[in-house]
Amino acid sequence: MTAPSRERAPSEVVVVTGASAGVGRAIAREFARHGAAVALLARSRDGLAGATHDVERLGGRALAIPTDVSDDRQVEEAAERVERELGPIDIWVNNAMVSVLSPALQMTPAEYRRVTDVTYLGYVYGTLAALRRMVPRDRGVVVQIGSALAYRSIPLQSAYCAAKHAVQGFTESLRSELIHDGSRVHLTSLQLPAVNTPQFSWIKTRMPRHPQPVPPIYQPEVIARSAYWVAHHPRRDFAVGIPTVKAIIGDKFIPGWLDHYLAAIGYESQQTQEPVKPGRPDNLYTPLPGDYGARGEFSDRALEFSVQAWINRYRGWLAFGGLGLAAWWYKRRVRSKGSPRSLRGHTRSFSRSSFDVPVSR
Repeated sequence: MTAPSRERAPSEVVVVTGASAGVGRAIAREFARHGAAVALLARSRDGLAGATHDVERLGGRALAIPTDVSDDRQVEEAAERVERELGPIDIWVNNAMVSVLSPALQMTPAEYRRVTDVTYLGYVYGTLAALRRMVPRDRGVVVQIGSALAYRSIPLQSAYCAAKHAVQGFTESLRSELIHDGSRVHLTSLQLPAVNTPQFSWIKTRMPRHPQPVPPIYQPEVIARSAYWVAHHPRRDFAVGIPTVKAIIGDKFIPGWLDHYLAAIGYESQQTQEPVKPGRPDNLYTPLPGDYGARGEFSDRALEFSVQAWINRYRGWLAFGGLGLAAWWYKRRVRSKGSPRSLRGHTRSFSRSSFDVPVSR
C-alpha cells in the first residue's frame, strides 16, 4: 500500500516590482526560501529570467511578467494575471526605481518626469492595484521600499529624493483612509540605508566619476530579510541601519546643520575615484542587456548584517527583558541593604527634621 498523499499547504502569493536586480531580486529570493509563489515584475527580460531561476531553485514558484511600472495599465494587467495564475495576492512589495545623479540645474524636465513616473507613480499604481484586490477580501500587506532619503534629501539626487518623499506622503494619507474605513489591509514602509546594488553600474550620471552608495553600505540580503519580516509582522515604519535612524532623527532636530554638512561631503561621498567611461549606458528609459543579480560592485565594503535592524525587530521583547532585569536588580539591591524590619531601628535615630516632607491627610 502507498502512503496517503498529503496536500501541500497553499503558498502565499507575493508580488515584487523591480524584481530583476538589486533589492527586489534579493527580496524575491527571500520569499522563495519560505516557499512563496512570487510574481516578478520588471522591465529586464534577462534579469527576469535569472530571477525566475533563483526563485525556483530556492523552492518557490515564479511568474515573470515584463512590466514597466510607470504604465498603470501594465501594472493592472500584471495584477490580473497574478491572481489568475497564482491566486489571491497576499503581499505586494513596491520596489522599482530609477534615478539620475546630477545637479538639479542640469536636469531636464523629461528626466524629472521619468524618475517621478517610475519611483513615485509606480508605487501609486502598484499600491492601488493591490488594494483593489485586498480591500474586498479585508486582508493583505503592501510593503513600500522607502529610504532614509524620504526624510533627509541629499545633493545630486533631487528627483529621486523628491519621489521618495512623495511615496511617504502618499502612504501616510492612504493609511489614514484605510484606518477610517476599518480595513485590516496593512501598509508598511521599510526605510533603507545605502545598499550595494547594481544600480550604480547603470544609473544615469553627469558627474565625472563612477557613482557609489554613500558609506556605510549594506548588502541587499539585509534588506530582504527585513522586508520578509515586516510583511509578516506589520509595522507602520521599519528603519534598517543606524545611518537611516540618524538621518531621520537628524532631519527633525538639526536640518539646517545637515544642509551645510551635506553640501560639504555629499558630492564626494557619492563618487568613487574611478572616472566615468565615455558613452556609459544607463537604464533610465530602457533596461540594459544582461542579468545583474542582487549585488553590485561594492561587496568588499558592504555589511552582511545590521545589529540595529535585529534590535528593531525584537524591540518589544528586549524592552520587556530590560524591565525584568531592572526589577531583578532593584530587588536584589534592596535586599542587600537589609530588610524593612532591620531598617526600622535606624529610622528612629533620625530626627524629624530629616524628613521635612509635607504629608496630606
